[in-house]
Amino acid sequence: MPAAGLPSGGVSRTLYVLPTGHLASLLENPPPSTFLFMSSAGATLPPAIKMRPSDVVASFLLLLASIAAAHGALQAGFYKGKCDSHDVEALIQSVVRSQFRRDPTLAPALMRMQFHDCFVRVRNIVINAETPASRPPFIPPGSACFGNLVLFSLLTIYGCMSGLPQGCDASILLDGNSSEKTAGPNQSVRGYGFIDQVKTVLESLCPGVVSCADIIVAATRDVIAMVGGPKYAVQMGRRDGRISRSGDVNLPGPSISVAQASVVFRGKGLMTSDMVVLLGGHTIGVTHCSFVTGRIYNFQGSGSADPTMDPALVSQLQSRCPQNAAVDATVNLDQNPRSANVVDNSFYQQIARKRGILQIDQSLALHRTTRQTVALLANGTGFPAQFGAAMVKLGNIQVLTGRQGEIRESCRSVN
Repeated sequence: MPAAGLPSGGVSRTLYVLPTGHLASLLENPPPSTFLFMSSAGATLPPAIKMRPSDVVASFLLLLASIAAAHGALQAGFYKGKCDSHDVEALIQSVVRSQFRRDPTLAPALMRMQFHDCFVRVRNIVINAETPASRPPFIPPGSACFGNLVLFSLLTIYGCMSGLPQGCDASILLDGNSSEKTAGPNQSVRGYGFIDQVKTVLESLCPGVVSCADIIVAATRDVIAMVGGPKYAVQMGRRDGRISRSGDVNLPGPSISVAQASVVFRGKGLMTSDMVVLLGGHTIGVTHCSFVTGRIYNFQGSGSADPTMDPALVSQLQSRCPQNAAVDATVNLDQNPRSANVVDNSFYQQIARKRGILQIDQSLALHRTTRQTVALLANGTGFPAQFGAAMVKLGNIQVLTGRQGEIRESCRSVN
């Protein structure tokens, strides 16, 4: 889509912004002679690569083949016959069931882990469609840009972004002083020890076969079914990433607006309707009082509670979350006590009654772009199927496949 108003050295240009997800596979395995990658130390792009029309067609076909291969690599039954006679997904489910009996909070923990793993490095690529290769732009130090492609020597395309796109690649599992685990939003993520348990079982039976990224997605699918959610099929074949940086974590916060959240989700190829359904994952789990006190005591500096919250809920939360409390207590995200640990549509019924705990949750029921979807989910029977479909889409975000990435021996470190 065209984007106006971006500075460009005083030259009038047309800019096109594309979600990075569409180019994930291309950037990981670029077709030969199509893109020239530049050093991130800072450089000026060289003259454009000149290509004959036949070269352009060949490169374009390679581009399409690369994208098709990336989207086709995930498949049902991917591990069949790859772990001797063992059923990999059944093994994962067995460990999930055993751990869930001991700790039912595994369900919200894994749902949160998958979401946080997939929502990394949300960026847009800016494609500059201005032509003069004789005046290539300056590449700022620290950037990671790929060079130029001239179509019939007339169109120069420059793409520049902050690192390669990254999605569901188990990068959240990697240890390190500045890995994703250390980012503020991830410090309360749980379930790492459980993933280690699953990996240990699988490595003992078929070493180097099953990725940590697939374990996260399959285990989350299984535990959702154990708390009343849909039984949905997931395709497998993800590979594990080698990069994990706290600075790449880009998660929507609990007070983000619906409009801002929609932009973040679109950056990962998800529609606003997907966002509404995925936030329905708040039908289980808890949050801390520290994320609620602003709404119940001094909303946006008003000195009073958020007027969009049910007054009865305000009083209830003030009792649960006193100001300046020594302990940061927890609050159920779904305020229906009979349904707080069940994946169902009760969450939408609660926010429709102004009983949303997080500001973003309540805003879904009020914003013009999302309130109709909330009403349909609250009053209908479509949530389970839609939630399963949305979780599948989430698990397919910018995955590594084929020869990309690796299969880690330990989910906590690269090979």
